[in-house]
Amino acid sequence: MRRARPSEPDRGLPELGRAGDPGALAHYEDPAYYSRAYASRREDVEFYVGAARHADGPVLEYGVGNGRVAIPMARAGAEVVGVDLSRPMLRDLEARLAREPREVRRRVSWVHGDMRNVRLHRRFALVVAPFNTVLHLYRRPEIEAFLSRVREHLAPAGRWLFDFSVPQSGDLGRDPTRAYRVPRFRHPTTGQLTRYAERFEYDPVRQLLLVRMEFSPERGAPCTIPLTHRQFFPQEMEALLHYNGFREITFFGDFSASEPGPGVDSLVVSCRLARKPRRGRPRRWGLARAAEAT
Repeated sequence: MRRARPSEPDRGLPELGRAGDPGALAHYEDPAYYSRAYASRREDVEFYVGAARHADGPVLEYGVGNGRVAIPMARAGAEVVGVDLSRPMLRDLEARLAREPREVRRRVSWVHGDMRNVRLHRRFALVVAPFNTVLHLYRRPEIEAFLSRVREHLAPAGRWLFDFSVPQSGDLGRDPTRAYRVPRFRHPTTGQLTRYAERFEYDPVRQLLLVRMEFSPERGAPCTIPLTHRQFFPQEMEALLHYNGFREITFFGDFSASEPGPGVDSLVVSCRLARKPRRGRPRRWGLARAAEAT
């Protein structure tokens, strides 16, 4: 039986909200629990696999993790390059790939690093960031640095595809002192029956939602893991993309081809690089143009 990971110090929202901090990484230190928690999440995998099948070239995945999306894309025939900041998840990706056929293993490679900074010096037909990866970018300079890397790696005719959870008023307005409990489960890492609860705290100025995940095993000390997500509202995200060099910005609801409605949970965003302005004599407007016409 393996030991549970040590508990993170109880950090409040004032101490969190920076890319690469414990609120962005602690949830991914236990790949076995992560895989168990999201084993039933399949719609997004099928969506990205379909996009990879139609891409005319290799795929770059930000937040590749332990290959939940990357390995199925590779099984479908896509070459996938992944970027992730979590070493435990990348080690689990390597272990999972070792159980795949050789042709699948050869299609997947990865880089450990910060998605704001990693430069691969190549372009991709499809760039993806599944399952709330962008919600770990908490401030405007962080997301603008990341979008700069996306532009740098996206082929001129390529597509940039990602998803994020829509802010829900029920989550943002919850009492942070109240614990939301679920039935006990057997923890895949420790093998112990474990009680689990979540507490929610929202900072409306920084638009940060902190989820405190509390694990209480039968034996041993309890463990609290922070997970911090930036809350991007749809029109805010559209503006960020528009002013950072993207066009044909389209939103889809819950991994379908339909427009999002009022009850949407996840938004999928598809866009392309904006065309560069033509070089030459600048166009003149207003009084200057009117003067030429007279």
